[in-house]
Amino acid sequence: MAKPALTATGGGYAPDGWKQWPEDEEFSAQFVRILAAAQDGASTVGECFQTAGRIRAGDRDGWHEAWLVPAARAAARAEAAEAAGHRLTARANWIRAANYFRTAEFFLDSADHRRLPTFERAEACSRRALALFEPAGEVLRIPYANGAHLDAYFLPAPGAGRQPAVIAFGGLDEFKDELIQEMERYALARGLSLLLVDLPGQGGTLRRQGLTARHDTEMPVGACIDYLLGRGDVDPGRIAVYGASLGGYYVTRAAAREHRIACAVSDAAQWKVAKSAEALRARPDGMTATLSRWVFGAGTMDALVAATEPFDLEGVVRDIRCPFLIVSGELDSFGIHNAESVYGEAKAAGVDVTIKWFSPEETGAAHCQIDNPTIGMELICDWIADRLRDPARRA
Repeated sequence: MAKPALTATGGGYAPDGWKQWPEDEEFSAQFVRILAAAQDGASTVGECFQTAGRIRAGDRDGWHEAWLVPAARAAARAEAAEAAGHRLTARANWIRAANYFRTAEFFLDSADHRRLPTFERAEACSRRALALFEPAGEVLRIPYANGAHLDAYFLPAPGAGRQPAVIAFGGLDEFKDELIQEMERYALARGLSLLLVDLPGQGGTLRRQGLTARHDTEMPVGACIDYLLGRGDVDPGRIAVYGASLGGYYVTRAAAREHRIACAVSDAAQWKVAKSAEALRARPDGMTATLSRWVFGAGTMDALVAATEPFDLEGVVRDIRCPFLIVSGELDSFGIHNAESVYGEAKAAGVDVTIKWFSPEETGAAHCQIDNPTIGMELICDWIADRLRDPARRA
């Protein structure tokens, strides 16, 4: 691959994060996402800014090609480190390589012939990293409806006996591989095992099987719980769920309908997804609209709005019986009304609900705290650990 020429690009800090391309909100948001991953070891600051300097705003092909460079470089480092017996360095570089490949895939059209191979390169790097955890992570196919399966990873917390576990999933564009670097250092150290899963409409479950999003997410989440109950290392009474962005809808619906869940966290809550889909008509060629049509199996904007109508939490939230945490940024690009609506209905119904707002001053005010994910995940995993603490050890 020819080395791209370096070009100067400008930027500046805004209350919801760094704006590498002030004229291109979508590119800037995804750059903040990969840049902030450096805090958790899933990128390096130098490689991020070097790569950004090779990208012109709006050039989706250029974005793809540019991020393949640090991806391949990190994978080569990982191979060399693993061959030399340097397991920690190898694992770190496999995680970075996976995240760079994920970033390279992001702006490709769903029908682009490069999309699946790039995604599978991210998965391949993740799998190499999982093998180097102690204890090692597992690659799973969780049995699902009609002979299908959910692609997933299981990362066991250190220690003997039955541990609490968190079922975690992303939203419209986040899948299990990104959740490795987002959650493992916070969850595993707190004694929380992780089941990272691609629900219908996500990751490998969408890309290889064509399974699109469904509103009754208690069904795939129930399949995940069934799987965990069959393991000898998971406490059946201490299973939590975590979902981000559109996953905030998924986790809320699951918590209201699947009462084997011990506690639940919605990061960037959703309320009436069709209203959000309706707002996308203003930019039908934008990446959020394009991804939404793919995820929901809708060919047009009219079909998208129709497909998302059942994704409505009004009258559903009141049925949550477990402790429920909502996390939201005051500058969430999808609006704060979603979190306010979910919290208001939960509170009125007597749900044990807590809401945490991140302000621009403390950072983390962007959608899903992409500008500072560290403080978001610290709070979330502390909250889950407190509620799943071994009852025998509680004061």
